[in-house]
Amino acid sequence: MKYRIALFLLLIFVLQSCQNENEKRLAENAKEAKKKEKIFNNINKGWTFIDEPINEVSEENIKNWAEWRDFLKEIGDKPRKTIGAFQKKSAAISKKAMALNNNIPAQFNQPQIKSRISILITKIKMLDLFIHLNTIPDDKVVFLVQEINKELISLERQMDKIVEKAKIPKEQGEEDFLRMLDTTRAIPNSSAPQVPIQPIDQNAPKVE
Repeated sequence: MKYRIALFLLLIFVLQSCQNENEKRLAENAKEAKKKEKIFNNINKGWTFIDEPINEVSEENIKNWAEWRDFLKEIGDKPRKTIGAFQKKSAAISKKAMALNNNIPAQFNQPQIKSRISILITKIKMLDLFIHLNTIPDDKVVFLVQEINKELISLERQMDKIVEKAKIPKEQGEEDFLRMLDTTRAIPNSSAPQVPIQPIDQNAPKVE
């Protein structure tokens, strides 16, 4: 009889322990789900890229520069519903950003443009890194989206400066003068007489 009572009490204890464990697990799952939901909502709210050209130059590039057009299209297509969708989109944006180094239009194939593209790619890679972490720092993800927008504006404005500068008419004969000046600098002046430098005689009388 005592054996049966002990066995019954043990069974109750085991069942109670299992119930407590299940309740604890459910509470932890609910807490984790709430945390993930908050992260998703913050990223979903802050994931807004400037995908429209800010000037005519950038708009013209959409027609003539396929990589630029594809990149703007990629960042303009906002993911929905899940963090996984944002992770997938981030990887796609990173790939399109890397392609910006290819087929840069001749007038923009300059250090000022290349350096801005490099900075843009770096920040997009950082975004892709953070959003794929096990614990996503949503505040950093949102901050990087804002930083990427700033780099996009900087890049497009630099393009506009280059185009505007190219429109400024040069004075008549200026190009010929600059070309002649460059040629003159490149040729060493060997015909000029060499004047020897005389050493200073410390014992020579000084003229007051």
